[in-house]
Amino acid sequence: MLLEARDVPPRVAFALEQAGVHPLLARLFAARGVRTPDDLDDGLGRLLPPASLHGTQAAAVLLADTLARGGRICIVADYDCDGATACAVALRGLAMLGARPGTLRYVVPDRALHGYGLTPTVVDLAMQQQPDLLVTVDNGIASLEGVAHARKLGLQVLVTDHHLPALVGTQVVLPEADVIVNPNQPACSFESKSLAGVGVMFYVLLALRAELRARGVFDAASQPKLDALLDLVALGTVADVVKLDANNRRLVAQGLKRIRAGRMQPGVAALFSAAGRHASRASAFDFGFALGPRINAAGRLADMTLGIECLITDDSARATELAAQLDAINRERRTVESGMRDQAEALLDRLMPDGEAPPALAIFDYEFHEGVVGIVAGRLKDRLHRPTFVFARGQDGLLKGSGRSIPGFHLRDALDLVSKRHPGVLKKFGGHAMAAGCTLDESGFATFAEALQQVAREWLDADTLQRRLRTDGALPVEYYNAETVQVLDGQVWGQSFEAPTFCDEVDVVAQRLVGEKHLKLRLRLGGQLRDAIWFGRVEPLPPRARLAYRICLDEYQGQQRVQMMVEASV
Repeated sequence: MLLEARDVPPRVAFALEQAGVHPLLARLFAARGVRTPDDLDDGLGRLLPPASLHGTQAAAVLLADTLARGGRICIVADYDCDGATACAVALRGLAMLGARPGTLRYVVPDRALHGYGLTPTVVDLAMQQQPDLLVTVDNGIASLEGVAHARKLGLQVLVTDHHLPALVGTQVVLPEADVIVNPNQPACSFESKSLAGVGVMFYVLLALRAELRARGVFDAASQPKLDALLDLVALGTVADVVKLDANNRRLVAQGLKRIRAGRMQPGVAALFSAAGRHASRASAFDFGFALGPRINAAGRLADMTLGIECLITDDSARATELAAQLDAINRERRTVESGMRDQAEALLDRLMPDGEAPPALAIFDYEFHEGVVGIVAGRLKDRLHRPTFVFARGQDGLLKGSGRSIPGFHLRDALDLVSKRHPGVLKKFGGHAMAAGCTLDESGFATFAEALQQVAREWLDADTLQRRLRTDGALPVEYYNAETVQVLDGQVWGQSFEAPTFCDEVDVVAQRLVGEKHLKLRLRLGGQLRDAIWFGRVEPLPPRARLAYRICLDEYQGQQRVQMMVEASV
């Protein structure tokens, strides 16, 4: 593990501080690319304009025409938190903008039965709702066959997605939908390529509202307030671990403000309660590690309909009941994941007899559960700092794999190269740079594993394979207090805009194991004694160590105290 201090442009930090930014925040923001106070303006007026997202105007016309004639719309969702929140945003938003009662429906694929995206089978499932228009959310950009099947059946199709399009050879191929809205399609110059699926749908609704306003359906004073949906947009954006660029940070910040003020969907409030979190102190961390996993658990082990119903109900009692079910499923997910992780660790021991990890990993076991392969791949990737795929056998007998990657290794492009070198091995694949999925025959697993390692050997060098943790340097002693924790917790941190991690030399005064797998520490730093904990660490520390850590508030018997949460040591 290498600890690398972030570079802080001094003039930028000084200018931010002079503009009234908290001195510590000025340093942290400058190190994360913020250059002017305007970059920190999270007002809705600072959002990128909907018209700059290619396809939104055409989508608005298509939806407005459908609403005007009372056409039936079926939302085709995805089975993760981004897909569930995007579906809820679509249903709530279209209802707010005038969809007639009974004209809105949704379907969500079963992970095990239908697989991912708008497949012909999912189109047939949607046809049971007798729709006039299919609207995909968080999927569809690579659904060439599914869109073609829907069009053949006489349906109009609006694809809203954020994933990368399909490749045939070296050519990008788009589905023949009536309209496509996706910041990652070739014709789109939208500045935020990291918009989540729920963000794309929110932008479509903004464009639709403008179109309806232009048609005289309502004026600026009486138009529906779509910012009421921003709690859902924020939740889906963080849970999907997309890059928190300036535009996404604004969306998340606005959603958090609404939640802290008590203005949220009943389902979101119920999820906070089920997770034991306080909505009045909501943070992006709550989205990523408390609410998001509970919704995702439904798609992994049960039926994402539970998650969507929780987010679309206006009945608080029903929301509470559904949130409790999601919480129970999430506990089951943790148990399944723990068992799979133990199995995976045993497999790794056989794959790495000398303890040296290959440049990329692909593992499979007959007992693996398809619903949690992505989580286990992420855990192994974090432990070994290697691109990792984990496979489980699907109900159709094919192996379903989910992969997670490291900086410098574009996972979707790696799959594309494997498919070109070994035609027919991959039945289908797709995804992003850091996360991707694929399907293959069991007989092709060994070929895939070796082919992935070969690509990794070509693309990765020893320097890239070295795990690094970027830190924000030493935390000045005057900022080690509860007020600083509250200031930090009030900001929007996340992917590519990481929460602060500080680094200091400490004396280890005392240490002991708690819960058999966590290291409880008493440290001395700058003449002060501090409490610290290192989750998942059992090996003792030397008397003096250099630690990377975050600060948080530990609550015990009604008392709050600042605590260091250790991330690494060198």
